[in-house]
Amino acid sequence: MHPDLTERILQHLENVDKVDTLDLVDVFGVDHQKIVGALKSIQAHGELVTAETTSRKSLELTEEGQLVVTNGSHEAVLYNSVPVEGIAQAELMKSGPNAKVGFSKAMSQGWILVDKSVNPPLVKRKVDKIEDSVRQNLVAIASGKTDIPANLVSEYKKRKLLQEITTKSFVLTKGSEFSTTLTKLETDLTVDMLASGLWKDLKFKSYNFDALGAPPTRGHLHPLLKVRTEFRQIFLEMGFSEMPTNNYVESSFWNFDALFQPQQHPARDAHDTFFINHPAKSYKFPQDYLQRVKKVHSSGGYGSQGYGYDWKLEEAQKNLLRTHTTAVSARMLYKLANQAEGFKPAKYFSIDKVFRNETLDATHLAEFHQVEGVIADVGLTLGDLIGTLYEFFRKLGITQLEFKPAYNPYTEPSMEIFCFHPGLGKWIEVGNSGVFRPEMLLPMGLPENVNVIAWGLSLERPTMIKYGINNIRDLVGPKVDLKMVEEGPICRLERA
Repeated sequence: MHPDLTERILQHLENVDKVDTLDLVDVFGVDHQKIVGALKSIQAHGELVTAETTSRKSLELTEEGQLVVTNGSHEAVLYNSVPVEGIAQAELMKSGPNAKVGFSKAMSQGWILVDKSVNPPLVKRKVDKIEDSVRQNLVAIASGKTDIPANLVSEYKKRKLLQEITTKSFVLTKGSEFSTTLTKLETDLTVDMLASGLWKDLKFKSYNFDALGAPPTRGHLHPLLKVRTEFRQIFLEMGFSEMPTNNYVESSFWNFDALFQPQQHPARDAHDTFFINHPAKSYKFPQDYLQRVKKVHSSGGYGSQGYGYDWKLEEAQKNLLRTHTTAVSARMLYKLANQAEGFKPAKYFSIDKVFRNETLDATHLAEFHQVEGVIADVGLTLGDLIGTLYEFFRKLGITQLEFKPAYNPYTEPSMEIFCFHPGLGKWIEVGNSGVFRPEMLLPMGLPENVNVIAWGLSLERPTMIKYGINNIRDLVGPKVDLKMVEEGPICRLERA
């Protein structure tokens, strides 16, 4: 819009009683929409002008009508396609896309005839010369002529050669506050205006209650939290209770020894574990249970020969950042075994952080989330574990599973879980599972006929697959794109 178009409109209106905005198009040589935009700006400054809505109807050629102006009417084109000696009707119908309409109109005009005295019948010219009035009238309409008979206009509309256009405009007259210049409208009411009384002499821009406000800054759920919510809901639907996982710092006793993991195991080395300097050790343990754990490690028991080494309390006392949430499961199973009312079947789950001294790369971080499920009941078998895993992963939308034998210090038998990923077109490992060993369960005080099945998987891997993230450092850490967090879709696992 021209910067002074508003004042040019006001100056023009000063010399006339009223003016239509459509007429201003020719006066100023600008598009009508720009005239209307300038009018809205004038109206925002008060009662400078009065604008009444009006409309005009005009005729406009359709695309087909413009073709007639260029090439002639369909009937004239067809007439010109008929040679003096005549032409078979079937052949004539191939002369153009509008030949059928042209033939009908040319016959009704008496321009052509069908000679049936010969076989096949021929279409011949009936007159030597024609006048293409349709083309002439459309040319006149295109040039602005308005005295075309109404019956012809109606016919051309039916033939889709013409269309009626209704254009809305505004008739402008001077308002009660008319002026040829615009006063700048204030948008903010300041303290100084109120204190000095200046606000009484100023004009303020009207408040637009229909305008959209600026979106407020707000928090957004991280993709990990969205997927975590979906996993949690699945566990709850299957009747599991959530374990408390609020202690990131754990003793080596609960993290390793209670799980029948020997003190010489490589995973307990400083290269794989973050040990704590302050406080460096824990001292409060269930003493009877601690002695049973020491005995089964050192000399065996409960049908096991143990590891046959000198178990040291000092090693069990070392504090560390927990390397798995199975330490939480060990605490819960010990509590379950020693509750006053005796053993009752239980189903537990947890989803929380664990910490390992990993080399950082595209798929590994020093901290990640572990998703763990535990079921304790009488007479559970490997078949129960496989059946539960199929149901759990079915709710995740995964139906193709395979299991591979594996070794874990605290489960026997143990299985790695693989699923087929259609998007990647290959089998990928998604978790680990097994039946907890008697050497782990019986020292806790659980009955001999009680078995415990468990499985675990990471939270980051399914989140990366779900959100199409290839590098885990784009999901967690200082390089995370906050725009991705803000605009990430709600997680919906394809659950059954």
